Amino acid sequence: MRTRHRIDITISRRIAEFAVNLNYDDLPENVVHEVKRFLYDSVGCAYGGYHTRDVNILRDIYLNTGGKAEATLIGFGERLPAVNATLINSLMIRALDFNDIYWKEDPSHPSDLIPAALAVGEMVGASMKEVIVAIVLAYEFEQRLCEFAVPGIRERKWHHATLTQFVSPIVAGKLLGLSVDQMVNAIGISGSHNHTIGCPTAGQLTMMKNTVDPMAVQAGVFAALMAQKGYTGTEAIFEGKEGFMDVFGPGWALEKMIGGLGEDYRIRQCGMKAFPTEALTHTHLSATLNVVRGNNITYDRIEEVVITTIARACDILFDPNKYRPESRETADHSLPYCIAAALVDHRITTRSFSEERLKDPRIREVIDRIKGEASEEFERMFPDKQPSKVVVRTKDGEEYSEYLEYPKGDPREPMTMEDLEAKFNDLSVGLLTPERQMEIQEKIFACEDMTAIDFMQALVM
Repeated sequence: MRTRHRIDITISRRIAEFAVNLNYDDLPENVVHEVKRFLYDSVGCAYGGYHTRDVNILRDIYLNTGGKAEATLIGFGERLPAVNATLINSLMIRALDFNDIYWKEDPSHPSDLIPAALAVGEMVGASMKEVIVAIVLAYEFEQRLCEFAVPGIRERKWHHATLTQFVSPIVAGKLLGLSVDQMVNAIGISGSHNHTIGCPTAGQLTMMKNTVDPMAVQAGVFAALMAQKGYTGTEAIFEGKEGFMDVFGPGWALEKMIGGLGEDYRIRQCGMKAFPTEALTHTHLSATLNVVRGNNITYDRIEEVVITTIARACDILFDPNKYRPESRETADHSLPYCIAAALVDHRITTRSFSEERLKDPRIREVIDRIKGEASEEFERMFPDKQPSKVVVRTKDGEEYSEYLEYPKGDPREPMTMEDLEAKFNDLSVGLLTPERQMEIQEKIFACEDMTAIDFMQALVM
């Protein structure tokens, strides 16, 4: 399905028209398959987030609050109001910072939006075909928004949840069956109150680092429900006076936001994570692991490690606070910590960020030997490439180096089915038997024949 360009309507109305009119039969087979791959990856991440403290705090709050049983919590099985289940499930997917990644002018994690489709789909008794369409819309507009601002809003010190606020009502609204007018209102409602400052990912990080985007997802579901009941919202929320573009501007690539809708689908350009860490760490981790594994270099032999990266990675990941992280949230956004853990263990897993590992004296010993330097040449290559040069110097005078331009999980080097299985199984070990792991995989890759209710029940342990 394609939309024609018109200059007499607002941006949000163009988006709404495309979203309302998109059908399952419009989707190519490879796009549907890609949805299932990201759904499988995201459900695995949710099982990984099952035991985290932040998830269980919110779960306890909402279980005590109660309410109508509309949507199921992944793994746990309790049913809560769809708005509340959306937040918990989204945080489960996000909690370990292991879910998908798209980074152009701005970064985002489109799978944060999947729970909006699942919860509302379950609430209204939708088919999984309808849920798949909503997930395609989630990826389409979240990724287009990442390209919309030049430079991105991250460069203007705002968080990418500021993008998600515009997309979550589209996802929920599609499954609620909103009209074009209602969808425009939903976008305007949500876009009026969810702008998120950048501090959740700066300095010493807290639980809010992983929570702000799920909150924007939750708010979008509520906005869609408001619009369904007749609540109105600002139509020119993007281009109007004191709207998004006016407040955050200048510099907008309108064609990237609404051009060529239906010609291809952005989900096919999204990446997955091979490590449970901030996205800009991945190429550096891949290069470092290649060096130390390939040359059997133990951490105690290392004199110095120099990481050459883009300027924004130095700003985000080599912040002085990142050399002594006191929380998992700070550690997985600390390139010095991630590299130190890789030097000690020759691998990075979710267990690399336990409280015990944060205090490991071997990591503390080697972390101060890691230095970052920014490269203008690398900056010019980004985001088409995510270049990394790692130089490891040993105490006996040897020097080893590795150069990579993108990490495992990038669409140019995608995660294989074997990679996804290994990731899913590692994240769900202790929660699911091998038989249940395989059963859930099979259901996800045949989910188009299920209802959203049956699908969510299949994920309960």
